[in-house]
Amino acid sequence: MIALFELTKPRITQFVLLTAAAGFYVAATAGGGTVDLALFAHTLVGTALVAAGTNAFNQLRERDVDARMERTRRRPLPSGRVTPRAAAWFATAIAGAGLAYLAVLVNPLTTSLAALTLVSYVALYTPLKRRSSLNTLVGAVPGALPIVGGWTAAGGSLDAAAAALFWILFLWQLPHFLALAWIYRDDYRRGGLVMLSGDDPDGRRTARMVLLYALALVPVSLVPRQLGLAGNVYFVGALALGLVYAGAGAVMTLGPTGSRAWRVFVTSIVYLPALLALMVLDRRPT
Repeated sequence: MIALFELTKPRITQFVLLTAAAGFYVAATAGGGTVDLALFAHTLVGTALVAAGTNAFNQLRERDVDARMERTRRRPLPSGRVTPRAAAWFATAIAGAGLAYLAVLVNPLTTSLAALTLVSYVALYTPLKRRSSLNTLVGAVPGALPIVGGWTAAGGSLDAAAAALFWILFLWQLPHFLALAWIYRDDYRRGGLVMLSGDDPDGRRTARMVLLYALALVPVSLVPRQLGLAGNVYFVGALALGLVYAGAGAVMTLGPTGSRAWRVFVTSIVYLPALLALMVLDRRPT
């Protein structure tokens, strides 16, 4: 059972639930509304099942890559603790159950977004990692969809607010993953994954992209205030967080090193929960 649980990549699933919960709360309380706790719980259960199944499918498809990489060779499939057949049945069962759960107890739009997340991650992003460094951009799409799923689960539509939430999550991921790819560039190369860092010996191109995306995130992160999703405290906090994130990227451009890339990565880990907390806590009066 523990090995099957590891297939779900619990930390990534927790991240998905964090963003979905934030999207739900912001949509539910827009215009002075309240949170339907039962619907909120159903949304998180269904989203967790689909996310867990998606991660299990990913590990199934990348078991040969994981076996070649130092940091992943102890995962359930390459270590032999779970068979590919068992992993396939497990992934299918929980992902299917999650989609059915959302369809019955939440709504069709949220179900469709969850299905799009699964398909884009497993059928597009996962195989593209072996072919093109553009995989980072493609992979940011399924990573940004759960917050939109939370938004629509609470009754929100695919409007400007949903787009703002999507683009915040999309842009946040890029410096995060580029920094990680630079840190583990040798491991990714051994695994046969095509990353920007693998064709960037001195890391300067990677660092420039980190800074570019972090800078682009700053104005985008301020849009929720302009749309009435949050207040002035959020605006000031989002600006400060964005400048710190961009500052970490700027330091990396001075000379990419492992420690500077780790600083970007750690900053990204702090940035997102802090930003979402500000958005949730600083609801703009209507």
